[in-house]
Amino acid sequence: MKAINVNDISMQFGDVTALNHVNISFESNKIYGLLGRNGAGKSTLLNIITNKIFPTAGNITIDGEASMENDNALGKIYCMTEKTLYTDTAKIKEIFKWSKLFYQEFDEEYANSLCVKFGLNANKKVKELSTGYNSIFKLIIALSVNVPYILLDEPVLGLDANHRELFYKVLLENYSNNPKTIIISTHLIEEVADLIEQVVIIKQGEVILNKPTEEVLQMGYCVSGKAEDVDAYTAGKKLLSVENLGGLKTACLLGNVSKGEVPQNLQVTKLDLQKLFIQLTNV
Repeated sequence: MKAINVNDISMQFGDVTALNHVNISFESNKIYGLLGRNGAGKSTLLNIITNKIFPTAGNITIDGEASMENDNALGKIYCMTEKTLYTDTAKIKEIFKWSKLFYQEFDEEYANSLCVKFGLNANKKVKELSTGYNSIFKLIIALSVNVPYILLDEPVLGLDANHRELFYKVLLENYSNNPKTIIISTHLIEEVADLIEQVVIIKQGEVILNKPTEEVLQMGYCVSGKAEDVDAYTAGKKLLSVENLGGLKTACLLGNVSKGEVPQNLQVTKLDLQKLFIQLTNV
């Protein structure tokens, strides 16, 4: 089966355990949300997958091949990170041409069309870009390389709301037209909740959840209504969060809800992925 397989990976930085016996498969043609609090080990895992650092123990295989110092396997992956590794004085259009040398399937025409769509001047030099446009520039490359595995580490850093919405739309179009594995590591959980097919949560270097998004959202539910009615219904139940607005209240709970269990004076809605994440990762 085509996949990135993370096999019993551990990573020590001195006395700090960044990853602890992590086992996970990122299967082909699926969008993953890689979620975790700061310092959970997300970036460390992505760096190990791409050979930027080497694990203390364990190994990575890509489509069945060991990835360590294997150009053929690593050539199937592109990783966008917060750091900009391109020459400051190079123009965007020049970097597109260089990218074609390293990634033969790089679509320069598509990259230039995305520049127009995002309002990025391809004649600008890297050092002339704002934080937001620097992210856009790197995202355009990631979407244009046409490799089976795209890793996006905090991809929308510095992007305004309009550009973030445009990026999510373009990402889905790209995925629909050319299916691939996309791993999105982000703190903006609410924004990606409708994009991701599989939720992976890392806590203190260990994978604590790896489930399809639909299954995750069925782990709980929310009820809304008059505060006293919500309180009466939720008494003794496992609460994730509570929000008050005047005399109204919304409560999110863990567990399944049976048909007809909730009183008619309360409204039932789907669980909020971010609220579940907060609950699962609270120390």
